[in-house]
Amino acid sequence: MTEQKKAAETPATGHGESVLMPPVDVIEDASGITLYADLPGVPKDKVSIQVEANTLTVEGDITLDVPEEMVSSHAEVALPRFRRIFTLSKELDGEKVTADFNQGVLKLRIPKAAHAQPRKIEIRMN
Repeated sequence: MTEQKKAAETPATGHGESVLMPPVDVIEDASGITLYADLPGVPKDKVSIQVEANTLTVEGDITLDVPEEMVSSHAEVALPRFRRIFTLSKELDGEKVTADFNQGVLKLRIPKAAHAQPRKIEIRMN
């Protein structure tokens, strides 16, 4: 997990931009998966979630307001952007992703596709 907190060069930006990879918890249940991403310092209007083909991208721009008269002697968050990219399996329905954002924690719910859901088979009488 500590590896995720380090800055990473991401080829997805095309510019070799350095970004932070937020820690993400993934919880799976019978009906889908839930992701919890920690995005401290990112306001809701600076969070971007995109699904394209089988790729889920989560990005956020950090806005840390430091008064002009203050000088930081130590900063643990030195990069202004978070980004995580996930590949979605064919069992998940990327069209039905829902998102909630509360106090710096992004919650994404991705349900299983209809073909991947367990279903009960009805037995008919002849």
